[in-house]
Amino acid sequence: MSDHHADLLLINGVIDTLDPAGTRTSALAIKAGKVLATGTEAELSRGPGTAVVDLQGAYVMPGLLDVHNHHMLAGQMDLFELDAPPSLTLEQFLGSISDYAATLDPDEWITGGSWGSGLLGELNTPEALRRLDEAAGGRPALLKDDSKHNRWANSRALELAGITDATADPDGGQILRDAAGRATGVLIEAGGVLLEQTLTRLQPMAPEQLARAAERGIELLHSYGVTGFQDAAASLQLLQALKQLDDGGRLHAWVVTSMQANDFIFGTTPLGEGIISEREGLRSEHHRPDFIKIFLDGVPPAGTGSFLEPYLPEAGFPECHCGSTTMGPEELEGWLMRTAERGISAKIHCTGDASVRLALDTIATVRAAGHTGTKYHIAHGQFVHPDDYGRFAELDVTADISPSLWFPGVISEAIATVLPPERASKMQPNRILLDAGARLAGGSDWPVSVSPNAWEGIYGLVTRKDPSGVFPGTLWPEQAITLPEAIAVYTTACAEAMGIDDVTGSLVPGKSADFIVLSENPYDVDIEKIPSIHARQTWFAGRKVYDAGS
Repeated sequence: MSDHHADLLLINGVIDTLDPAGTRTSALAIKAGKVLATGTEAELSRGPGTAVVDLQGAYVMPGLLDVHNHHMLAGQMDLFELDAPPSLTLEQFLGSISDYAATLDPDEWITGGSWGSGLLGELNTPEALRRLDEAAGGRPALLKDDSKHNRWANSRALELAGITDATADPDGGQILRDAAGRATGVLIEAGGVLLEQTLTRLQPMAPEQLARAAERGIELLHSYGVTGFQDAAASLQLLQALKQLDDGGRLHAWVVTSMQANDFIFGTTPLGEGIISEREGLRSEHHRPDFIKIFLDGVPPAGTGSFLEPYLPEAGFPECHCGSTTMGPEELEGWLMRTAERGISAKIHCTGDASVRLALDTIATVRAAGHTGTKYHIAHGQFVHPDDYGRFAELDVTADISPSLWFPGVISEAIATVLPPERASKMQPNRILLDAGARLAGGSDWPVSVSPNAWEGIYGLVTRKDPSGVFPGTLWPEQAITLPEAIAVYTTACAEAMGIDDVTGSLVPGKSADFIVLSENPYDVDIEKIPSIHARQTWFAGRKVYDAGS
């Protein structure tokens, strides 16, 4: 290699390459943004222009990957919206709204969130609407819940959107009302779309604002050591923003996008073929628009997750209410067949076991038709019927898991109020799925989760406990997986699931030099210290993109 000197040489480290052989080395050579070679310092030659970084014994591994997030929404919240934790009481949330409103112009919309799913009953009253109106100070307000599926709007926002007590519920959603038939401002699923469209019309974001929001989301991901991810519900506007960033040399991550085939929560247009027809022109070096996103059901706390058995009758749902899917078998098959024929993969949102089964049944039909190369993700899939455990591996379907949505916390507590205990406690059968040969890929669903911290997710996978320690207990502890398995969930398995394992996921010659320098070696610390591990530095394509010390 004397004729091919490295641009950058890392020495004196503990470097986990995560290659198939499990190689651990002490030095890494990088040239033109790619891994040139691994070995010892003595084995890797340097030239006069080689920069040398002495790791001083630090632990290095490939950059973390996130198979499921909404990075532009997160960047938008950080830069332009109210960003409150979903653990607040109603009183605290209203206080946050009031404080935030004071920073805005008189007619500027109050947007963001998040209100906890468990507050839904408290919000669904005329008194709560009056208090929201007061906190907003005359400004229109549209606030998302922790799942980002449901909205709470104030009277001014409802008026601007033309929603009255007499407005009919839209398909796939509800405008909640009190006993007297008055709209309370709580909007379930598609009930919020008209408000989102009104907001976009009256207070649109400029293309550079959208690009900056996406860029800010990636900057925040870098601070958590994430160098590649899949945006789980991409609009045409997001694809355009990513193209703008990459063309300008500002996209410092591998990004896979899931183009929205249907939508009943974001209110974006166009959908489906309208985005797909533009995708090749918006593909770039670091951006791969290779998936569609199908919302096949909603979320359990709102009763919109689709289950094989009913919700609790005392939770306020109609008798024998099981929820329903957003489309039937024929429509879903049409989507998957038409896209598979063009080599487009699919991420399918399923929170109930009935939607998981419909997805698996349909994928089986697509596979039988000879489409074996397309990738399929069942996103969330907290609840899987035992008869379907083995089908993930049989059909080469990835379980896209977001631990923050199921380990003990606000969302799992909300789910426990609508499902019987024996079902609510059987969330995320990770050990069973792994043992059956399934691929598990880790996601954050940030900003549905408070942060995209993969180490908190890894801790949850290994312990089945809440990494913050706020919520006690363990959730189905028999489904715990090992630390090496959990790290693979956020690296090598994730790269395979997203279809970027040709360029990243491991530190082997020819792949992108995407790596993180950690505060501690995860294999040398007590498991309880795992959530506090953090990235001291994050590097993408041989360039440092985050430094905690700077």
